[in-house]
Amino acid sequence: MKFLYSDTQDYVDPKYDFLTDSSPTGRERYWHDKYAHEIMDEAPYDGLLVSMSAIRQADGVASSKVRYSTAEEQRLLREGARRFLRFDGPKHRDLMLMGDCGAFAYVEHHDPAYSPSEVVEFYLDAEFTHGVSPDHVIFACDLQNPDAGDQSKDTLYRYEITLENARTFRNLVRNEGDLFEPMGAVQGWSPKSMADASAALVKMGYKYLAIGGLVPLKVDAIKQVLRAIRDKIGPEPKMHLLGFAKADHIGEFTGYGITSFDSTSPLIRAFKDEKSNYYMDNGRGGLDYYTAIRVPQAMDNARLMQGVKRGVFHAEDLQMREQRSLLLLREFDQGKRTVEETLEAIMDYSQFLVRGDATGVATQDRALATTRARIERTLQDRPWKHCDCAICRDVGVEVIIFRGSNRNKRRGFHNLGVYHRHLHRTLANQP
Repeated sequence: MKFLYSDTQDYVDPKYDFLTDSSPTGRERYWHDKYAHEIMDEAPYDGLLVSMSAIRQADGVASSKVRYSTAEEQRLLREGARRFLRFDGPKHRDLMLMGDCGAFAYVEHHDPAYSPSEVVEFYLDAEFTHGVSPDHVIFACDLQNPDAGDQSKDTLYRYEITLENARTFRNLVRNEGDLFEPMGAVQGWSPKSMADASAALVKMGYKYLAIGGLVPLKVDAIKQVLRAIRDKIGPEPKMHLLGFAKADHIGEFTGYGITSFDSTSPLIRAFKDEKSNYYMDNGRGGLDYYTAIRVPQAMDNARLMQGVKRGVFHAEDLQMREQRSLLLLREFDQGKRTVEETLEAIMDYSQFLVRGDATGVATQDRALATTRARIERTLQDRPWKHCDCAICRDVGVEVIIFRGSNRNKRRGFHNLGVYHRHLHRTLANQP
């Protein structure tokens, strides 16, 4: 089973100065930065997924959260995605490079944003090894398997246009000489309808299916969908899970013949999860999660600056507490400070991220107590001291500090590496 990371233009400045929180003079975004597969000892994934909606904005469709400039789009299509992503070195050039349409970008529209011919041309220009047919997302998944007659016109249209596009797409790829492996997109309103769509795609000649619409589903619902599909099409066709949000539960999905899946979860959780920001192998076949220590830049944090503007906080006082938190964390890392000393300094600053809102003192006190307990666990266990990945070796305690993209994305890169190893250990231990 292969783990693909979905490209979100995530790279870091390898020469970033954490003491001054600055990049070198003359640093140029992308050109001087490094992707995870460049900065880590080994690529922390088995391939990359690039969405067309991030590269090429369609008429009338809002920009994707990941947005390439026109110059970047032209360079990617001129050089090929592998070279553009610097994924063409000896360690990476044989790894999977997959394209899809990024259907979430146009989910609110009546029609898919791109025609099959546009998509095929894009995949060929980008030189992908695999490409998904253009689909239209169906979010609802009724486990009771209602009939088509019970569905809305919009749902049925999305189902039918996804299959129609797949048929046209498959013929176009065949006419071009099958220069990449076509993947048939599966959408449906129930496990049965998705199984029927899968069977139709296999009949069209697809040997690799891409299962969509799984993002909002719970683990048991996803299992029902996959079981229905396998019961219908058998074990042979390969299967990819698009946007698999349950990546941490991958051990529960080893019996469904999954060939590959993509997820951004390990990186995103580094800075968007409330408490599980740092992954660690627990030595028992699973993962432990630690809360990163928030030390925001006082003058750049919106909540703190609102307090300053209202006269609740004083800028100089915030900056002093901010710098003391950073100082004690670094001295703690060097063995010069205790857990208690460091924790007090951090909480002395953290209180300002909670105080001053309209939730009331009791609610604020509970929130701070929860934060304190999570940070204390992180400090006591010092997980970054027990990790030998390139990130933790290079930046040490900075990886556990929640502060700006150069720290947060490095922590995300670390998570990708831990998760990638965890996945392959899980698979190796399967009977």
